[in-house]
Amino acid sequence: MNPFAATRQVQGVDRSTITRAIGEVRPLLAERGCTVTAGARLRTLAEVVDHLGESGKTGIIDGTEIRVRRPAVGRRDRDRFISGKSKQNAIKAMVLTDGDGRVLFCSPTRPGSCADITHARQLGLVKLPADGPAVEILADAGYQGLGAQTGGRVVTPPHRKFKKNAPDWCEEMHERQRKAHSSRRIRVEHGIAHLKNWRALARHLGRREHGATPFRPSLACSPISRLQT
Repeated sequence: MNPFAATRQVQGVDRSTITRAIGEVRPLLAERGCTVTAGARLRTLAEVVDHLGESGKTGIIDGTEIRVRRPAVGRRDRDRFISGKSKQNAIKAMVLTDGDGRVLFCSPTRPGSCADITHARQLGLVKLPADGPAVEILADAGYQGLGAQTGGRVVTPPHRKFKKNAPDWCEEMHERQRKAHSSRRIRVEHGIAHLKNWRALARHLGRREHGATPFRPSLACSPISRLQT
């Protein structure tokens, strides 16, 4: 049974009342941040980067999307939500985990047409690692270019040295390097999958402009991130 319908039947509460309550609670949960150790709470991306640098841990970033309802015909920003990756109307967020796949940060969302690397730059992922402590952040090919801008702190898959007619030894070396990088950064997929299992990244059915923080508050239900509310 739909949880809203069950609540209305048992408690006599209207759906609009529940929706309004959720809208009030979400920002409060988002402000609490993520508790990684006793007395250490991470609320911003800057605090996460500092934590990784001080602890010597590796961070992993990746972008993820959730579908949203199609904007009305004639709306001026209708095309902004069409994702070039999934070809669907979506909003996207950037998730950052540690090397074990433990979620440390989930960003506010952007329309689906925003590229992953553009979103990362808007969040400050170029300046923070470059100006902060030495830290290693693994990323996929969608973030290529950040490595040079952060002094090598953001590590992306290796480039091919030959675009055409590459020798066999070069292809073999490139494949080994690619697989080694992929095996290290796969843990971020585990973190995102865990959030999806907890419905934190389920399809967003509300207003698109209200999707700015649909993920971080939902992490409060996720034991992997040890959020305290």
